Amino acid sequence: MEFVLRRLAMFKFLRTKLTLLYAALFGVTLILISVAVFSAISSAAQRQVRGELTASGTVFDRVWSLRSEQLRQGAALLSRDFGFREAVATRDQATIVSAMENLRARLRIDLAFIVGVDGQVTAADSSRLTLRADDLVAAMYESEAPSGIFVLDGMPYQMIAAPVMSPDLIGWVVFAARLDQTEMSALERLAAIPLDASVAHRTKDGWVSSETISQADMASLAAFIEKAVAARITAPRTLNTSAGKAIALVKPLPVLTAGETADLVLSYPVSRAFGPYRPLLAIIAGSGLLGLLLVIYGSWTLAKSVTRPISALDEGARRLQRGEDAHVPVESQDEIGRLAESFNIMATEIRERERRITHLAHHDPETGLPNRLALEKGLDILRAPGDEGLFVAVLGVDRFAHVRGAIGYAPAAQVIREVGERLAGLQPRGLVARLSTDVLALAFEAGSEAAAEALMLHLLGDLEQPLHIGGDAIDVALTVGLAPVLATDAPGATIERANIGFDQARAARCKIAFFDAEAYGDPSSNLALMSGMLWAIRSGHIELFHQPKFDLRARTVNAVEGLVRWRHPTRGLLRPDLFIPMAEETGHIRTLTDWVLRQAIEDQAKLAQHGHVVEMSVNISGRLLGDLDFADLVDRMAPQAVGKLCFEITETAVIENPEVALQVLDRFRAAGVLISIDDFGTGLSSLAYLKQIRGHELKIDRSLIMDVTESQRDALIVRSTIDLAHSLGLKVTAEGVEKPDAFQMLAAMGCDAIQGYLIAKPQPLHELLVFMRDDEERKRRFG
Repeated sequence: MEFVLRRLAMFKFLRTKLTLLYAALFGVTLILISVAVFSAISSAAQRQVRGELTASGTVFDRVWSLRSEQLRQGAALLSRDFGFREAVATRDQATIVSAMENLRARLRIDLAFIVGVDGQVTAADSSRLTLRADDLVAAMYESEAPSGIFVLDGMPYQMIAAPVMSPDLIGWVVFAARLDQTEMSALERLAAIPLDASVAHRTKDGWVSSETISQADMASLAAFIEKAVAARITAPRTLNTSAGKAIALVKPLPVLTAGETADLVLSYPVSRAFGPYRPLLAIIAGSGLLGLLLVIYGSWTLAKSVTRPISALDEGARRLQRGEDAHVPVESQDEIGRLAESFNIMATEIRERERRITHLAHHDPETGLPNRLALEKGLDILRAPGDEGLFVAVLGVDRFAHVRGAIGYAPAAQVIREVGERLAGLQPRGLVARLSTDVLALAFEAGSEAAAEALMLHLLGDLEQPLHIGGDAIDVALTVGLAPVLATDAPGATIERANIGFDQARAARCKIAFFDAEAYGDPSSNLALMSGMLWAIRSGHIELFHQPKFDLRARTVNAVEGLVRWRHPTRGLLRPDLFIPMAEETGHIRTLTDWVLRQAIEDQAKLAQHGHVVEMSVNISGRLLGDLDFADLVDRMAPQAVGKLCFEITETAVIENPEVALQVLDRFRAAGVLISIDDFGTGLSSLAYLKQIRGHELKIDRSLIMDVTESQRDALIVRSTIDLAHSLGLKVTAEGVEKPDAFQMLAAMGCDAIQGYLIAKPQPLHELLVFMRDDEERKRRFG
């Protein structure tokens, strides 16, 4: 098996393929030439044999005629002899036999006898002739000069008969020559080629040949003869025998007895015809084999000389792939030599480009300082197992955007470069890198966190000295985030922690801060929380609670707000302000809102079934105000609501894309959905957007309601807000009402509805149904 695999592997080499190609082409050419030569020789040999067979057939015709004439003259001479006729007439058997034997010996014939008109045969051995006497008499009467083939004891004879008259016909003198293999051999010697001659005759028992052949060959020969006689074919044709193909000629012979046929068959084996050409064919085959070997040797030598520099180029390419020197020697000036020269030029240019690319990959193109990748590789080299004295500091230039806007992009980049070079000069053993536009990083060694913080404070004193850019002095202020390099963490993780420490330092408005893991929390856990939210919706862990709204004019609950609650299997009841913002950031808010909308419509229908037709409010994220697909969903689902459906939005949600948001809000209103402006009083409230959002309700945020009874300022703001909303045609709902005195004050200010723990906490649907049954008690309590 290993040997076979090695041989198969050889076919991967170009020199092997070239050698095989040339050898195959030469072999095919040689085969075609051999076929052409063999065909020509075969055609010439068969043509010659056919000619000789035709000539031999003509010779046989002549020999047959001469022999027949000889026999006829001898028989006629004997039949006219007076004494012989008298002996025949008197039946003098001794005289007849003596005379006929004398003449048979002189003429060298095989048989001589007398057939009387009564069928009596007179001969030296008349016993075997008597058996066919009747056939002989019948044949004599049918012709005046009987002549032809007569089969006796299975052997064909050439017979001639002459009548004996005394004075009437008293019998016939018959002479016969046996056509056995000896006679055929004599005939074969008359031909120019060593052909085979035989006589095949058909009797009532079948075909018989003068030569000994198998039954299969006899059947094939019989079919060949019958076809030739029937079609009167006189030209030689191909005969299939057990010994191979032969070229045969059929010559029909005359017969004496009716119902029998006889034919002379002259044949010549095709293999014998190629005998004279075998030396020539052997020479051609030997020459071809020698030529093939020479072609293989020459092709292998030529292919090896061609593929050697190609192999060198291949090895050079592999070295180039591994980043090694890939110079290939140029050994010739032909195409391959020029290819090798071009390869060397290419390898040199690739090495130069790789050097430039490597430099660009590890350096910031704007400042020339090392980048984050260079810092990570450097940290990977510097840190050692068990070494806890390595730290990463992330330094950000404060108010860099303002500096860049004041002096321009190029000078601002120069500021970063100067700070980086100054930092590298102050800490020559550290690694300096630029992480982003206004952020640098330093990897350095220190004995402890306190020592690292002290070192950075000392460095800040020098780093924040004014820089001179273009002749102008520029003050620089820096904020630093620190993180120790842990042996178990990747370098990138340390840089991330230092970055977060930098953000925490800026948020705390301090110069230096270490990364605080507790303050940062666990983002991976929150991300896992989001991945499980879809499962929570399907499994029922996310529920829709409802908080009632109390109508101060009707003194009843005629509206509820649907609020999402998540009962996590391991973390308990999750606050909406934990997962709702994350759902907005991760894109899950659409899936959550679709579920809330369907559930709210379903719960509203269940409330109606119990006799409580209420307005159902649902909070809509500002992210969905630009989602036209969500608007299409609302168009389909709003008509299914039993009662009014209200969407609570914040006015700041319209600010991001006001044109699309207002268009979507118009579609909500066209679908019959009420619009409520939520959380009014927080963020950047804009009267312009308040005017454009054509809602039906304004909800005052709980931050203004909490101190409305204690702060005259808050009370004035709330009353002004209620008056403003009423002047714009909006109903007013106060959120977060928890005290009875706040309830009384809001009612006195003209507030339309209140919502808060004073009325009811958010509760699941089954508790809400119980709550709604106590409407009379609420009227007495808040009446």
